[in-house]
Amino acid sequence: MTINRLASRMALIACVSTLAMAGGAQAQTPAPPQPGDQQARIEALEAQLKFLQQQINDLKATTVAGAPVATAPAAARPAPPVQVATAAPALAPAPKAASPLPAATVSIAAGRPTIASTDGAFTASLHGVMQLDTAHYFQDKGLPAVIGNGRDLNSGSNFRRARLGLDGRFFRNFDYSILLDFGGNGTDGPGMLQELFVQYNYAPFRVRAGAFAPNVGLSDAASQNSALFPERAAIAEMVRGLASADRRYGLQVQASGENWLLSAAATGGKSGDAQTFDEQQAYVGRAAFAPVKNKDWLLHLGVNGGYIATPAQTAVGGAYALTLAERPELRVDGTTLVSTGALDAKNLRHLGAELAVQHKSLLIQSEVFDIALERRNAAAGVSDPKFGGWYVEGGLVLTGESRRYNAATFAFDAPSIAHPFDPKAGQWGAWELAARYSVLDLNHHELAALAADRVRGGEQTIWSAGVNWFPNSVTKVSLDYLDVDIDRLDPAGGVVPLSQGYQAVNLRSQFAF
Repeated sequence: MTINRLASRMALIACVSTLAMAGGAQAQTPAPPQPGDQQARIEALEAQLKFLQQQINDLKATTVAGAPVATAPAAARPAPPVQVATAAPALAPAPKAASPLPAATVSIAAGRPTIASTDGAFTASLHGVMQLDTAHYFQDKGLPAVIGNGRDLNSGSNFRRARLGLDGRFFRNFDYSILLDFGGNGTDGPGMLQELFVQYNYAPFRVRAGAFAPNVGLSDAASQNSALFPERAAIAEMVRGLASADRRYGLQVQASGENWLLSAAATGGKSGDAQTFDEQQAYVGRAAFAPVKNKDWLLHLGVNGGYIATPAQTAVGGAYALTLAERPELRVDGTTLVSTGALDAKNLRHLGAELAVQHKSLLIQSEVFDIALERRNAAAGVSDPKFGGWYVEGGLVLTGESRRYNAATFAFDAPSIAHPFDPKAGQWGAWELAARYSVLDLNHHELAALAADRVRGGEQTIWSAGVNWFPNSVTKVSLDYLDVDIDRLDPAGGVVPLSQGYQAVNLRSQFAF
């Protein structure tokens, strides 16, 4: 009901009231009314009262809580001729408007759409990642056939990660995450559940259950969306895959303060893996400290460890095979060049140490890992193998920003972008130089006389250099060069080694929100 229609109807009521007053004055004239005239006047007044009542009903029906409702307009109804009127009846009070539901807020922060209740107790954020790698491998010709597919690695492109998910909060203290991934190693994946968990927060504790990547190292805790290189160092990636990594079923308890973090998790198999006769049972933990944290300097120290108490049973007869292997630090080709092969294991443990130093726009970080495996039913003279590796990497942000130290993960995120890309304003985003050297050693007694005691997994060393461009907080472009050296003897005991060296160049295009 608009204001104009309401005003016109009130004017009509006032007009009828005026006519009624005039009619009253005429009744006081000397001419006495005739009985027939009185009856006609009464019928006219009743008709007019009915019309006015209909007008009032229309007024009520067309105004509900201040919102107009589509009804047939009152003017469409024929009005009886106005001969005389009486005082208009009092308007009935309008019905009380229903209490509105609590409003929700919609926002987009750093490219991420978020819906939240006004009190912040419930939120839902859309999450998406695209990482497209395009690489070219430079290899020697005529490599021995024993190397297999590693003789001719695939130059080309693939979506390393193509993720879409939803995360947020409910009832203020509960977090959740749902994440699907359609990327892959060497080829795009068919899509699988990457992450699905619920977490309860009660400061300083966080308890998480579901499928996720438990906290097991400095490189592991950092998101690959903002890492220095497209892939983690090979030793760090392999270790996280033993008892944690993405899609791992687990229950984790974590506590943290301003300068410390402690976490522990019990883990099982992975979402999407083939069924076994019994799943793996393992435990991982991490302790991290930041004894120095000020405007210009940050010092990070940490230790981590994992223990596979029971490897997965992969055969009815009780085979408990563990294979330690990792691809070179690029996944456009998914071929693995170093591997221990399947080892019948009773258990496995790893220990790791973390160190990072940041001074303004310069960051240097390193981790070292030691791995020990206990064989099951080992023959006489066969020892329990040990493996290990380490890496050191650094980055310098040329535009002066610093990488952010994440207080929730005690790991480093991408730098804040002081001047997002805008050529008209002479702004070019953030630029960063990066370098890394990594070693992964999967050999154990590789020259032993007893063949059963030998593990010829190989040693892989990689030099990497790259440049990262962050136009804004959502997009990233990186160009990287890798020099890979594989030193490996034939596991079958042949005289032809599986060694080779090659170079690769990779361009990654990424957006993540």
